[in-house]
Amino acid sequence: MITSKRLAAGVCALLAALTAGLALPAPASAGEPTGEDAPQVDLVLDVSGSMRTKDIDGGTRMAAAKQAFNEVLDATPEEVRLGIRTLGADYPGDDQKTGCKDTAQLYPVGPLDRTEAKTAVATLTPTGWTPIGPALLAAAGDFGDGTGSKRIVLISDGEDTCAPLDPCEVAREIAAKGIGLTIDTLGLVPNSKMRQQLSCIAEATGGTYTSVEHTDELTDKVNQLVDRAADPVVTPVATEGADRCAAAPALKSGLYTDREEFGQQRWYRVDVEPGQELRASVSVSADRAVHPSYGVLLRAVTAHGREIVRGEAAGDGRTDVISTGLRYPKAEVDEDEEGEGNATETVCLEVAHSFSAASGVKTTPGLPLELTVDVVDGPSQASDVASFGLGRGWWLLGALIVVGFLAGLVWGWVSRWRIAVWRTN
Repeated sequence: MITSKRLAAGVCALLAALTAGLALPAPASAGEPTGEDAPQVDLVLDVSGSMRTKDIDGGTRMAAAKQAFNEVLDATPEEVRLGIRTLGADYPGDDQKTGCKDTAQLYPVGPLDRTEAKTAVATLTPTGWTPIGPALLAAAGDFGDGTGSKRIVLISDGEDTCAPLDPCEVAREIAAKGIGLTIDTLGLVPNSKMRQQLSCIAEATGGTYTSVEHTDELTDKVNQLVDRAADPVVTPVATEGADRCAAAPALKSGLYTDREEFGQQRWYRVDVEPGQELRASVSVSADRAVHPSYGVLLRAVTAHGREIVRGEAAGDGRTDVISTGLRYPKAEVDEDEEGEGNATETVCLEVAHSFSAASGVKTTPGLPLELTVDVVDGPSQASDVASFGLGRGWWLLGALIVVGFLAGLVWGWVSRWRIAVWRTN
């Protein structure tokens, strides 16, 4: 006699078989980039004596850096060629000339062996000076040939101690070589002098500066920068926003940089065709000491001043970069209809921030901002909307419906058969 447990097991087995047969892996998407030179990233870590300081989540700065590096190494995309360089890791003495030569390649830029790289990081002990300039010069030579993106990520808890070699001038020299090398900088528990120096280094090569005071912030930011290296290289275009929409520059899809004074609004214009969607985002960076409470606003407004949509974000001093974004789909109108709906619409983008300078800090030039504009074809018909919502997973929904229907038939048949057997007994 068939028991209820055996019947349930049989139905489960049938469901598993049906699901396994239907849930086949989807084929790879067409048009994915192949054969391009691999992106390269060199992580440059300050291992000077000050990294012994215990002020990051109750532990030392060195411990926070090691933990962040281990998590970043685990998350590094396979296509990225990654290396690690140190500064101030080997010389413990007082001779500045010797201390300013203390930079070494801990792990060469190339295919990543995660275990080997982690083992190398584990050996580091805070030791000596802070030769940022010499380390950047050496790091620029760590990269191999190829047209893939090249990025240095510098992590330091203090300003350079090897004057007169100015690391900002070193960064400008690297940029002048035209090798397409970007330097991003991260300051651990920064002071105003260090903030200014690291900001200058990043700005000279089109990179970013961020201050971090917690381990998770450090991990997240380094991961973000490593991932960015794997993205297609986009060169920001310098633009200058206006104080009103009518005088604003007309922008197309792309990445733009500008500067915005304290208490100022910047305006830009974007043309959007019927059936297109405008996607925009903005990041504003504090490259000097500011008060800890601030926000950023990005508004899309019609040429007549009516607000369409807005994005806003607030900060509390834990990071020097704040970002927000928005999306505006313009409906597609029937070709047979006439009127303003079929015309190209000029959308005005307004950027405003509420950063305020600390006492005694210069307010000029304005704070750097990065504006991304993307105008794409939007969903215009009912079928497009369905596809937009379900993507390529529509077939899986259909498969689940079929599986559920068949399972219901089988379970109903089994139940009727059990009742019939029970009655005969």
